[in-house]
Amino acid sequence: MSLTLYNTAQGIFLRPLRMEDAQVLLDLRCANKDFLAPFEPLREESFFTLEGQQQFLLQRIHNEEAGGGYQFGIFVVEDERLIGTIAISNIVRGVAQYADVGYMMDQSEQGKGHMTAAVKMIIQYSFKALGLHRLQAATLLHNKGSQKVLKKAGFQEEGIARRMLRIHGEWQDHRRYGILAEDLMEEAYTT
Repeated sequence: MSLTLYNTAQGIFLRPLRMEDAQVLLDLRCANKDFLAPFEPLREESFFTLEGQQQFLLQRIHNEEAGGGYQFGIFVVEDERLIGTIAISNIVRGVAQYADVGYMMDQSEQGKGHMTAAVKMIIQYSFKALGLHRLQAATLLHNKGSQKVLKKAGFQEEGIARRMLRIHGEWQDHRRYGILAEDLMEEAYTT
């Protein structure tokens, strides 16, 4: 897929990650390994190798080709530096028309509004280009930063999913959020 989404006011752009991004993705992953560990599944050491990132990207590209999801890099416009990733995954079609959203940001770039801008772009892309009806996301109960991003992007809290995901080696509760295509239409009429 040849697509680039820009938010020039925020100074970022999103584009699908490709095999040639494996080294910069590895650099980002290694630089943030300890910081992200409490928020992610346990990873084998092989994940933090060039071959591991190539395998990760290959799986994501196959998933994209099958219409099951999309893995984007978040880049700084000024120097095209990769600062994070955002994914639309687990796309369900038919009567459901929904998907999950997940993301990660370089520790040094947090608090600058980049992720909120990226999530807003993914919402627009998901509803307008992909024709989805609903997006959902989940955060660990203590991940206040991610919860703030989702709320700023228009997601609504929907409750607690008990022991939803195995994060950092333990089944952990997650706070669930959702946004509907109609929510954007309602917002357009009220602003």
